[in-house]
This record gives sequence, structure tokens and C-alpha cells, in this order.
Amino acid sequence: MANPDEKPDLAQNPGSINPSYENDDGEEDLEEEEDDDLDEESEPAPPREKMAKLLSRMKSDAVPLRVHDVIVKGNTKTKEYLIEEELEAIKNATSMQEIIQAASVVNYKLQELECFDSVNITLDAGPPELPGTANVIIEVVETKSPLSGQIGTFTKGEKIVGKEKENWEKSGGNCIKFGESLTWFLNILDVFLVDRHDAKSSSVEGSLKYKNFLGYGDLWDASLAYGFDRSAEVSAGVYLPRFKGLVSPLTVRVSLLSQDWLKFSSYKEQSFGLSLGLFSSKHHELGYNLAWRTLTDPSQMSSRSIRRQLGHDFLSSLKYTFRFDKRNSHLRPTRGYAFVSTTQIGGLAPDNRTLRFLRQELDLRFAVPFGFYRTALNFGVSSGVLCPLGRGFLSMSSSIPERFFLGGNISPVCHLGGPSALWGFKTRGLGPAEPRRQMSGSSSDENADPSERDFLGGDLAVSAFADLSFDLPLRWFREKGIHGHLFACAGSVAKLTENEYRNFSLPKFLESFRSSLGGGIVFPTNLFRLEVNYCYILKKFDHDHGKSGIQISLSAAS
Repeated sequence: MANPDEKPDLAQNPGSINPSYENDDGEEDLEEEEDDDLDEESEPAPPREKMAKLLSRMKSDAVPLRVHDVIVKGNTKTKEYLIEEELEAIKNATSMQEIIQAASVVNYKLQELECFDSVNITLDAGPPELPGTANVIIEVVETKSPLSGQIGTFTKGEKIVGKEKENWEKSGGNCIKFGESLTWFLNILDVFLVDRHDAKSSSVEGSLKYKNFLGYGDLWDASLAYGFDRSAEVSAGVYLPRFKGLVSPLTVRVSLLSQDWLKFSSYKEQSFGLSLGLFSSKHHELGYNLAWRTLTDPSQMSSRSIRRQLGHDFLSSLKYTFRFDKRNSHLRPTRGYAFVSTTQIGGLAPDNRTLRFLRQELDLRFAVPFGFYRTALNFGVSSGVLCPLGRGFLSMSSSIPERFFLGGNISPVCHLGGPSALWGFKTRGLGPAEPRRQMSGSSSDENADPSERDFLGGDLAVSAFADLSFDLPLRWFREKGIHGHLFACAGSVAKLTENEYRNFSLPKFLESFRSSLGGGIVFPTNLFRLEVNYCYILKKFDHDHGKSGIQISLSAAS
């Protein structure tokens, strides 16, 4: 949903705001300056000339006018207070220019509620005994088709994170055709270029929406996503833009999620949860998550650290995000800066199986323009730390699903919110690892294959990147937004819990950094950023899953 704080241009909806201002005789009540050379028997100026004079005066000087009344028509189902909440700017206007500007903003906000097929705002003369006043008439046409559905297929070089699903839902019926063409394109590249061992993930996703069921501008939706990597999610929720005087939107969502991490960490995760969006504004967001989570190992091959965490746990956490983004683009920033801080506190329940932890993430980005060929340098640093809460917390073990994992062909330029992306390394492809158990039912790990390891993640993660983007010489590429880039990145994760902090030192941690560099071509779309890159691994360790070569990256802005 677009930001309501942004004021649209008046020219966006020229037909939806009609500043006709008539008196009781049906003639326009406009003050005209009379010329001394005109005699009394001259004919009055035609309406078109009067309107031209009014517009000329509006450009040079304010036309005093105040609103006497606001009349709402056409809302048979939608609660009237939902519309009136957006009308304060019109009611407080003191001139014709302010009324028109406020009416344009109101039109924009009402359209964003997705309850109306059209919104028309008209200015009419106020009561004759109150000169210099106007009535504002708002006519809405409620949507005739409140039920809508979407379905699409996607193939991704790595699992796409961020707002891709939200952007896909907004894109309408083009999803099916686009998804099919993208699948074909990536399958061709997969045959010739992409390492078959990479974590390619295809999924089928569908959703149903019902708008304004209760008349509060509420949006109900149910969605189903199935990944061919055996991940699945079923969820349903409701979004209330304004409810009983709340100052921010309210969201409630119930979900059933199953994720398969057998390939990387020898466990499957199933979660049934409830999430509440308590507060949301331009820079602040507060949410609460409640989930019952189960970790299992169907393969019976997990390492000792994974086996100790199998079973049930209870997640009750409060999450606060502060976001400040002044970049001119999320997919190709060329100037500006951004900062995101995310704090999550777990353990807000008396149950002894509740996970108690503090998780903090920081992300800082800068984009510096060079002034030629749209060349710009993007660079940033991300960090995160996870700490269990309780007596003797440093000797305790942190929960594996809450730990930090680096890797995955996701562009750090788009991903904003914490350390995760690292070009050239596969999903969960680096960091602390343990050998898997080779034989099912064995009580020891003596016969374990050292090449088969479970990646355990870390309690501390730091990553950094630099990306130099530039226009390509061909004009067709520039018109389509296709551009080139050169990049370098580095990062590492470390374990601090279970008394591992005693072995931690800053020089040792810096020596553990993995790094890569490369270059490629970027194909930006409305949904995500597609990169075809050549990555060269500068530094990796024996058990890391990273490989030099041509790789594909799909990233959505987050």
C-alpha cells in the first residue's frame, strides 16, 4: 500500500476533482475587476473567460474561501466515519487553492482504501447568508467486485525474501504470464550456466481477497504457497486501515508454515502462529508474534547440536523496527542513505518452554552519485547479535531458528534489515558446522562423513558490501533500466553461547571473514531485481558452500 504521507500531483486525477463554485442563481460567483473603459451596457463575459480569469487569479493570489459543510454520498456499506477521518485537511482549508490541494490528497487516500471503484469531489456554493463559503460534495462508488483471486508460478535462483509476495499480489493478472516466462527463462539458464547443486526453489502461490466485508475498509485474504523444495505455507488474515479511532492500521494473521532445512541443517520446522501488527507509521513498526514450533529430523542424520534442539518450543515475542530510508530507489539507489534497527524480545509468556532471548539487528546504507552515466557507489554494513535471557545465559544454547545465517544469492543492495546476503555463497553456506551422523540409530558420530555437515548459524554476524552501478552504452538498455555493476562483499558469523565467548577475539573474528567480488548485468522489474553475475570467491574455508562462476540472483526490496 502506498504511503499516505506522500501528496500526489494535482494532475494525477484531473477529472475526479471539480472546482465548480456556483451561487444560487446558477452563475459562477467570481469577483472580477471592472475596466473603467467598459460602458454599462456591455455584455457579460462568457463562462470560459470567467474561468480563465479565476485560474489566472489563483496563480497569482490566494482566493479566500472556507468550507461550510462536507457531504458524503454513495457509501451504502462503508462506514461514514472511515471517510470523515480523511477530511480534516479540507475542513481546515482557508482558500480555494488549499481546498483543491486537500481534495486531491483526500481523493488519493480514499482510492488507497481499495473500497471504491471511483471517487469524485465537487465544490458547490455555501448558503447565501454565508458569503465566501463552499460545500464539498464527495461521491463514492463502492466496488462491485469485492472478491478477487490471483495465482502464479515462480522460479528463483534462491528463496526470495522481503516484499516480493506483497508486490506480486498488487500486480494483478499479469502474474501468471510473467511467472511462466520467468520460469522458462531461468530453466534455460539453469541448463547451461547454473550449478545444479544450487538451492533453486520453485513455488506455486495463490491468494483470495475480499474487500470491505464489515464496512471498515477491511481487507480479508487467504493465501497458499507450495515450494517444490517441500516448503509450504497456509495463512489467512485481515487488514483494518482505521478501526474505532486507532491512529494506525491493525493487522491480524494466522499461519501454518512448514520449512525444510534438511539439506543445510538436517531438520524440518513446522510452526503454527498468530501475528499482530500493533502499530505502523512511516518510521516505526511494532508487532507481536505467538507461535508453537516443532523441529524434527526425519532423516535421523542430524548432528549432535541439532539433535539437542529437536522437539517443541513456544515463541512469544515483541518486535520493534525503526526504519529511516532516504534513498531515491529501493532497486537501484543512486543517492541517499538508509538506516534500519530491529529489536526483538522473546519470552513474553510464563510457560517454561517459552524461548527467552534478545535479538538486535542494525543496517546502515549509503549511496553516492558520481555524476556521469548514472554511476553510483552503494556501500553498507549490517550486524546482528542474539543473546539468550536467563540466569547463566552465556552458558545456555540459543535457538537455531533465531540464529543468523549468511549466504544465498540475494543482492545486499535490495535487502535491508540485517546480515544475511553474501554474493557467491549458497543459502546457509558458511559459518559454524558439525558433522552429521552417518548411520541412522547410531549413538556415536565416529563414522560420520566429514564432508556432510550441518550448518548451525551464529549468535553474532557482520557483513559489508560495496556495489558500483553504471549505465550501459546502448540506448535501449538505458531506456529499460538495464545496467551493469561491480561488487565486493565480506562477512562472517560466530558462536558466543555455550561458553564459546571465551574463545572469541576481534582479530580471530576478522580472520574468519569470507569474501567475494564480481560483476554482472542487472535487469530491474516492478517486482524484483534480477542479476546475472560472475562471482569470484576470494576467501572461504574448507566446509563452506561457495563457488566461483556465473550465478543468478533475484531480490525483492525489503
